[in-house]
Amino acid sequence: MRILIADDHAVVRRGLKEILADALPGADFSEAGNGDEALSCLGKSPVALLVLDINMPGRSGMDVLRDVKHAYPRMPVIILSCHPEEQYAVRCLRAGAAAYINKESAPEELAIATRKILSGGRYVSASLAEKLIANLDESADKPLHELLSDREHEVMKMIAAGVPLTEIGERLHVSVKTISSYRARIMEKMQMKSNADLTRYAMTHGLID
Repeated sequence: MRILIADDHAVVRRGLKEILADALPGADFSEAGNGDEALSCLGKSPVALLVLDINMPGRSGMDVLRDVKHAYPRMPVIILSCHPEEQYAVRCLRAGAAAYINKESAPEELAIATRKILSGGRYVSASLAEKLIANLDESADKPLHELLSDREHEVMKMIAAGVPLTEIGERLHVSVKTISSYRARIMEKMQMKSNADLTRYAMTHGLID
């Protein structure tokens, strides 16, 4: 059984490997430092599980997740993130992730999630389960950012954080014209008129620091 760990920090990869080696005696491990390396590794030999950091240089973890689920629909993927669950967890699960684990979680949680997923299940933390149940009880009125697609949400956060459109295009490997189109749709869906409006909204809802 081979497990691929994709994270841009070597120290983090080593720590994850140690946690999973204890939980899964006999497992083999491969490592990748970014999304392109991860996809390359997946094409070379079979992988039983991908542990994927959502924030890496180049292509985002969400983009890599979508590509992985398209090319290998049955491969389980655990998303690791430093972001709170309310920001990305539901989006990742909808995109096909088998689990969303915050990096602040105890090592035991990752071990439990991995065993469950390799047995054919999916894993949702107790705190995320409570949030999902709470959402069922809420009215149909959702926060405006929930109206955005995954890519629009990603672009919105970068605009709100003050990242220039040209740099956003470079990060996502698309043209400035495409990013401008995303911005126009974001403004329309969120009923806002300026980048400053987006920044205030994002800070109020905890979407950026």
